[in-house]
Amino acid sequence: MSTTTAHPTDPSFAELFTPKLVTVFREGYGLAQLRADAVAGLTVAIVALPLSMAIAIASGATPAQGLYTAIVGGFFVSLLGGSRFQIGGPAGAFIVLVAATVQMHGIEGLFLATILSGFILAALGLLRLGTYIKFIPYPVTVGFTAGIAIIIFASQIRELFGLTLAGAEPGPLLDKLPALWAAVPTADPATIGLAFATIAIIVGLKHLRPHWPGLLIAVAAATIATAALGLPVATIGSKFGGIPGYLPAPSLPDLSVDKIMAVLPSAISFALLGSIESLLSAVVADGMTGRRHRSNCELVAQGVANVASGIFGGICVTGTIARTATNVRSGAHGPVAGILHSGFLLLFILVAAPVASFIPLASLAGVLAVVAWNMIEKHAFATLLRTSRGDALVLLATFLLTIFRDLTEGIVVGFAIGSVLFIHRMSKTTAIETERPLVAEDRADDANGDRRPYDDNGGDRDVMVYRISGAFFFGAAASIGSVLDRIADTHKALIIDFHAVPFLDSTAANTIGGMVTKAERRGVKVILTGTTHEERHVLFAHGMKPPLVTYERTVDEARTKAHAALSEG
Repeated sequence: MSTTTAHPTDPSFAELFTPKLVTVFREGYGLAQLRADAVAGLTVAIVALPLSMAIAIASGATPAQGLYTAIVGGFFVSLLGGSRFQIGGPAGAFIVLVAATVQMHGIEGLFLATILSGFILAALGLLRLGTYIKFIPYPVTVGFTAGIAIIIFASQIRELFGLTLAGAEPGPLLDKLPALWAAVPTADPATIGLAFATIAIIVGLKHLRPHWPGLLIAVAAATIATAALGLPVATIGSKFGGIPGYLPAPSLPDLSVDKIMAVLPSAISFALLGSIESLLSAVVADGMTGRRHRSNCELVAQGVANVASGIFGGICVTGTIARTATNVRSGAHGPVAGILHSGFLLLFILVAAPVASFIPLASLAGVLAVVAWNMIEKHAFATLLRTSRGDALVLLATFLLTIFRDLTEGIVVGFAIGSVLFIHRMSKTTAIETERPLVAEDRADDANGDRRPYDDNGGDRDVMVYRISGAFFFGAAASIGSVLDRIADTHKALIIDFHAVPFLDSTAANTIGGMVTKAERRGVKVILTGTTHEERHVLFAHGMKPPLVTYERTVDEARTKAHAALSEG
């Protein structure tokens, strides 16, 4: 009686989708770990507080909705996620998409799109597609991140300078800039002073006191200055009426079929960007800690977090690189830090919500200006431009399309160009060669030591050997096929060696099939050597079966078989 055991490389469903919180508790969790997570959670909450409000405002939502997102979404990301250190919440990368969704479908449409994106993310995780999302080319991620940063900064120019526009602020950058330029005479000195003082404090503390919460200190200083001096600038209270001192009750938006179909494209965009952003953040955390996250488990958690955020009146949730990195640097032990970060933000709403009414919008614009600057990977951008023309093309296409067209379009086109470049480069690594060069170097008959003066194989005009090396796929099939088609009429047998072919696709098999058909018409026998079980399966499916084609283990065996068949014939 035999028993079947699971292969160690094939983890079970439970192993793949067990939250890291469970893993941490299994390892043993005591007071020391709780203390470390509490300190890290408080530190991240201090960073997340102004960021969540600023991102929400820039996205066309209210500052309260940004906090709801960080509280509810951040809680579920840490509770169910596949990363020990991931911090969930609203992200700057979503500003463009969220703002466009609010303009087109209203705030209720945004809630519905957020919920739908959650279901899509969970489905991606359950289908185990998280591994493949990480295959997004690096130039694409650098390009769309830099493009988003430009758009974020452009969206904050109005608040940074206190400009008064004649009408609504245009969305597209090429329309926005002329409108902002026309409003330059309306710039408010007090607003400019607060905004740039906020930027100066954040940048200064980063260099002088890097462990201090620069974002919170800068916003607090601007708030105190506004209240003490009675500055006539826009605040959270004057524009949004402050922040409620409670978490809203869960509710569902309009779930009609028409509404769902209307917001579905936005939901798909949210899910696409959310999956990329969250997994990139998890990879960053892995690099900082030496740990490994579970991609598919993380996507499921992101999905649940987005569904919950939409139900509680929040916006899109994703893993945030800056807050996750802060969590790691603050000494977090595990996901409890993220859960506590949500708890501290909830405590702020319950206790200190009235204080938020005095926060000037100019200071939050200053925060986002710094965030936008930090989002641009300047060194990586310059390096990619210098590395190769192909990478530069992918980078610039993604960057420019993100700025002037659409984020999703930028990612899709950048990925498509990157894929074509990859295919081109892979095709260059695939080669075919004969057993001997067509034109050999001059050498003495005894140059190889014990070699016989006359090499009888050198004059073998009946059997031709081709060796293919590299992945034999559609990108290389044309070039390989053109060589194989040149079968001399004098050859009576053709041996094709696959020992150095790691992969063969249906296009390649079809190419071999066409060559075999031509060879059969010419009376040329074809022998394939070194094929794997998987390669033979593909070849068989395309009709490459004995006796049309013969399969042998080695070239020597094939040559012996060919000569034997030819002598019999």
